[in-house]
Amino acid sequence: PEVRAIAAENHLITAEKKDSQGLCFIGKVRLPDFLQQKLKPKRGDIVEVPANAMHYHNGQPQFKTKTDELAFHSEKPDYKLQDGTVVGEHQGAHYFTIGQRKGLDVGGTKEPLFVIGTDVNSNIIYTGQGKSHPGLYRRTLFIKENEVHWVRPDMALDPDQSLEVMARIRYRQPLQRATLYKVGQGMYVDFDEKQSAITEGQFVAWYIGEELIGSGVIS
Repeated sequence: PEVRAIAAENHLITAEKKDSQGLCFIGKVRLPDFLQQKLKPKRGDIVEVPANAMHYHNGQPQFKTKTDELAFHSEKPDYKLQDGTVVGEHQGAHYFTIGQRKGLDVGGTKEPLFVIGTDVNSNIIYTGQGKSHPGLYRRTLFIKENEVHWVRPDMALDPDQSLEVMARIRYRQPLQRATLYKVGQGMYVDFDEKQSAITEGQFVAWYIGEELIGSGVIS
């Protein structure tokens, strides 16, 4: 985080660039390719979850607090095998990420399949048809307390404080309107509009105007 802060202060475009997934000590080899060379393939199911699955139509519950509402909207669907139909096989769920389209090798669908969830323990990949599938979208994400980094410490929030910002979850993504909500265990980033492929382990960055003021690792 310190290196990213220095890069941001000097207006370097790489300040938010995703960490390299290459392995410098073995040459120009992509991490998935390296893992496939070193790890035994583990065959698992590819499950297609329909857009009308009950996960997306549970209605809007009543919330006692704003924190309860944020927690609800930040939760990922807990997919089960019975939520969809097995449409293919893969060689390891750990090779895939949310929003991924390439590498599924499943044909015969009206629209392309996108990864909407992975279960590494059960080695199952959950997919949905089309880039508008509701399983790709969430409006809220959470950052654990020790993963919140402020480039501008003077603007850091205390618990129960909020701040309207512009934010992005991908490198060079157009900035999106969002609100930060600080809680005891970390911080929520609540976007005005749902975002596609919010993925744990990746960075979210927030700005005031064009100034980067903070970032964090998505939980």
